[in-house]
Amino acid sequence: MNALIRFSTFIGNTFAVWVIIFAVLAFVVPGGFQWISPYINILLGIIMFGMGLTLKFKDFKQVITAPKEVITLVIAQYTIMPLIAVGLVFLFQLPAEIAIGVILVGCSPGGTSSNVMTYLAKGNMALSVTATAVSTLLAPIITPSLILLLASAWLPVSFSSMFVSIIQIVLLPIALGILVQYLLGNKVEKAIGILPLISVIGIIGVLSAVVSNNVENIISSGLLIFGVVILHNLLGYLVGFLLGRVLRFDLSDTKTVSIEVGMQNSGLAATLATTHFSPIAAVPGALFSVWHNISGSLVANWMSKMKQNSQDSKQENNMSEENLNNIKN
Repeated sequence: MNALIRFSTFIGNTFAVWVIIFAVLAFVVPGGFQWISPYINILLGIIMFGMGLTLKFKDFKQVITAPKEVITLVIAQYTIMPLIAVGLVFLFQLPAEIAIGVILVGCSPGGTSSNVMTYLAKGNMALSVTATAVSTLLAPIITPSLILLLASAWLPVSFSSMFVSIIQIVLLPIALGILVQYLLGNKVEKAIGILPLISVIGIIGVLSAVVSNNVENIISSGLLIFGVVILHNLLGYLVGFLLGRVLRFDLSDTKTVSIEVGMQNSGLAATLATTHFSPIAAVPGALFSVWHNISGSLVANWMSKMKQNSQDSKQENNMSEENLNNIKN
């Protein structure tokens, strides 16, 4: 078991590398990965169940103890990235299906990878975990509402269908994970060490399925989409960081806002695109999955070298490897 946990930790720590490797393989040998497509929803559900297993009721205490930071971050998550997405769609005059995909990424909740990047950046991990959890739990209402508001001009959008999908593949698995963790307690703690491995397999499965079914679309429009994805992600980091500064958050919280805003649950975006729109609409989410793990690692490394004030240093000292393992999924 210990060997498996060590292997799981290694895979989690080298996640970005595996994402790139399998994205390239799925592009070069699509036939080897297309069989995964019918299982995309199941894979994402497993990832969300793993997230639920790592959450405890005490993780939400930040909502009470630091409501300003949590509420600000969640609002920023659901306003900054959607507005940037719409702006990029108009700026580059993107075709309807690609436009939907970009907006889907912008309207998705925070990605769980952001928790790991926040740790590496020496940010406020408690705030990161809470904000990711809260934005994810709000996703069944907010994500389809935003899609209906912002994307219905391009293609028909069904709020009810997307609501049901997000309940099924996000909310129910998370709730089940929290319940299992609450009922089994210490028994679950022993298994949490292998969650990074399970999550990486799930995310790579979703990514590989989307890429393998969109090889022609990526060849014809991939460069444009990738450029938009990079801008979307980097502008999210930048605007998030500036927002933290404007609101006079300390450096630790400012880093967290930047990373949480910039990193999205792009796996969910790709899944919703495949289920409710078209295969090409899933390409922005797939490319975002590849890119934001690369950029997140680089940004986190840069942020970790920023000068810490006394309060940030105290928060940093309170972080532990155990915390990191508990939030990786």
